[in-house]
Amino acid sequence: SSPHLVQVRERIRINGQPISKDLFSKYFWLVYNRLEETKDPACASMPAYFRFLTIMAFHVFLQEKVDLAVVEVGIGGAYDCTNIIRAPVVCGVSSLGIDHTSILGDTMEKIAWQKGGIFKPGVPAFTVAQPEGPLEVLRDRAQEREVSWVVVGVDGGYPMAGGELSLFSPQCPLYLCPELDAFEGDNQALELGLAGAHQRSNAALALQLARTWLQLRGCRGLGELKEVPSGTELVGRLVPLAPTFRPTDAMIQGLRDTEWLGRTQVLPRGPVTWYLDGAHTTSSIQACVRWFRQAALNQDKPHDGSEVRVLLFNATGDRDTAALLKLLLPCHFDYAVFCPNFTEVSMASNADQQNFNVTLETALTRCLENQQKWTRLLEEKAGQDPWLSAPLRAGGLLQPAPARGTLLLVPPAPRPLNSPALVFPCLAQALRWVAQGRDPHLAAPAATGAHHPAASSGAVLLQEAAAIRVLVTGSLHLVGGVLRLLDPALSQ
Repeated sequence: SSPHLVQVRERIRINGQPISKDLFSKYFWLVYNRLEETKDPACASMPAYFRFLTIMAFHVFLQEKVDLAVVEVGIGGAYDCTNIIRAPVVCGVSSLGIDHTSILGDTMEKIAWQKGGIFKPGVPAFTVAQPEGPLEVLRDRAQEREVSWVVVGVDGGYPMAGGELSLFSPQCPLYLCPELDAFEGDNQALELGLAGAHQRSNAALALQLARTWLQLRGCRGLGELKEVPSGTELVGRLVPLAPTFRPTDAMIQGLRDTEWLGRTQVLPRGPVTWYLDGAHTTSSIQACVRWFRQAALNQDKPHDGSEVRVLLFNATGDRDTAALLKLLLPCHFDYAVFCPNFTEVSMASNADQQNFNVTLETALTRCLENQQKWTRLLEEKAGQDPWLSAPLRAGGLLQPAPARGTLLLVPPAPRPLNSPALVFPCLAQALRWVAQGRDPHLAAPAATGAHHPAASSGAVLLQEAAAIRVLVTGSLHLVGGVLRLLDPALSQ
């Protein structure tokens, strides 16, 4: 799976656990040296980061003799380096969203075409509810997977009489997963370990993928897939519906016990509660907002009502951050904090989380742009909602000074509690300011930079609030950096 949050070893797991440091080191150098020895002299470079790790992952699975490998594509599918498996057991496509548009295309239909590239002739595939256009593309991609070839019979070194036989491989049978409700009996509500309504479609897809594997191993009583003859008219459907079945006890337990760090994760730390979700597309941010608002609502309310909400945000790549930030407005944040994904100002603090393609200056520039976008969104929102009184003014910003290593930018606010936007040079400083020494895992913030009125008034409010609720979102790498600081054990 990718990306990793804290350590690169998270990408290659056996029985749910990241491979050990010793095993990672052993296979890394084995693959590296083998590639070095056999590379084409005209091609001096090694495979790129993700490609190298993909080669290494397959090598690990082969050498460790795993029974079943679950492989998540990197980007897209059709041209992804994971897509070299000629005959997988089963393929699945989860809910589609707009992402990586410079590579996959700028419409859902173009992205669906890329995702359908993992379909293989004769291999069952499943997807969940999709808009009609993208679902039609997936259906067409599945039907394209019909391959024909010619076999020439050989007898004693000579072609047999009339020895040409044309064979046709069946197209990829694609099915739509029923809603998870269909798997729940009268007294059997399926409990999911991962929060959020969107995880129900993921769970329904997981059940179908698991069922297909189990049937291949000879398990019965899980509802047989019926082949739909070509040309059959599907009333009201583009894709046939897969049959439901009664989940086994192991499946029920698996859904209940599933954990995945950085996805709808809640970390309560005394008065500070961290809500972590690596959402980074419009659809996933919408799901994140629904989850956060519900999760915050379910928390015990402070007796004196003094609750402060903070957004910690960053986004990478070519994503439309203005669109993502606009979706976050209904959460009614009192403060918005922007910072790069670097845990410390010194990027050498953790090699596993260093992006060598992005400089600190570039990352900070992106944060400043996000800060200004947030401020403009608040100005547009002012007067429409009673919770936001006077509009913020975006002028008079301090100049960025990364070398100073302190609080960078705070737009002047008409009153302390009015969603001022702050920029910090690294995650460590951002988290310390938000927690104000009230999270036992984080040190109190240094006094530098606190002289700025908005920063210091915010610090007072955070110090005195009965409850601080912090949503961390916009980037899985951001969430990974926060987890590394909040839970040092993940770095071991």
